[in-house]
Amino acid sequence: MGKAHFEEENVGFTPLLAMEEASRCLLCLDAPCSKMCPAGTDPAKFIRSIRFKNVKGAAKTIRLNNPLGAVCARVCPTEHYCQAGCSRSGIDKPIDIARLQRYATDLESALDMKIYAKTAPNGKKVAIIGSGPAGLSAAATLAQKGYAVRIYEKEAKAGGYLRFGIPEYRLPEAVLDKEIKRILSLGVELSLNTPVESLDSLRKEYDAVIVADGFSKGKALPLFEGNKKAITAVEFLKKVRTRPVKVPEHVLIIGGGDVAMDVASTCKKLGVKQVTDVVYETYPEFKASKSELELARKENVSIYDGFVPVSCGRGGQVSFKHRFNDIQVKLKADLIVLAVGQERIQGGLGEPKDHDGVYYAGDVAEGDKTVVYAVRTGKEAAAKVEEYLGGK
Repeated sequence: MGKAHFEEENVGFTPLLAMEEASRCLLCLDAPCSKMCPAGTDPAKFIRSIRFKNVKGAAKTIRLNNPLGAVCARVCPTEHYCQAGCSRSGIDKPIDIARLQRYATDLESALDMKIYAKTAPNGKKVAIIGSGPAGLSAAATLAQKGYAVRIYEKEAKAGGYLRFGIPEYRLPEAVLDKEIKRILSLGVELSLNTPVESLDSLRKEYDAVIVADGFSKGKALPLFEGNKKAITAVEFLKKVRTRPVKVPEHVLIIGGGDVAMDVASTCKKLGVKQVTDVVYETYPEFKASKSELELARKENVSIYDGFVPVSCGRGGQVSFKHRFNDIQVKLKADLIVLAVGQERIQGGLGEPKDHDGVYYAGDVAEGDKTVVYAVRTGKEAAAKVEEYLGGK
């Protein structure tokens, strides 16, 4: 299957369409869209800039507030955040904030704008464990304030779930690479293939440590334990991003969030003939964003809502029963993908509890498990480090 099948799904705005969309903004004084952005990207300000043809100013606003602005423009579930607060919703439909953000950051990339600048060293050293969105966000925030930052990453490439979990058609690798390059240009050091098993040695070498190791392990269901035809969504998506994948005839997915939709659409793009998604929630309860669900439907994914698995055979036969109706369904698949959540790999990095120069960000911190929220927790952890080390 050629890479062309994984080209970016959504099309960005042309300059004219961007100006037209930005002109729909009501210029609210209280800016509810900005208040609803977990990362503080300030869409109200950058939309105003685009509206008045200052796209460079829009890009600067985005970049200085959100180190992963181009990533969030593509993967953030804006319908739950900024667009949910858009006052335009009461008239017709909310401003397409994500595409406007993408328009500004695409221009930033095309013009090779240098928004970030190195700062004089302040003599303090900070280690960050994990190069996912939280770790990258914390690194950019601290580096801009003069801290010497080194990121420790266990994988051969940086990015965490952004690299290995989000499909290419949603987040092109080239976009992620540029985001990371901008952050490294601030003087941030990156140690790849370097897992950290204990905080003790880092605490001796660094003034503070941020743990952002993420929920990198997919959850399983006891019913499928030991079944050779079952795999977690995390494992499946990583395989697709890192090596050739044998295409089965029928893939059965269990789960109804964005990750399940990513697996479903990826399977169809790989050429899987029959993709079936069985979901615990009914349609009104779906956790997946509308855009991800619509894409899965566009790819002709079969979706059964309101069902729970009750038995599983070694040959890939799975029986389901409906939560509310007296209905049973039996399906047989060549591959079963479990998209039922993620968890942290247990190790020696401790439970999330900020203390004595050790701070936690990303999935291990409280809050939504989204990229934009990870950016927020990375910024918050950086602020705690600065406070601990005597900054403002």
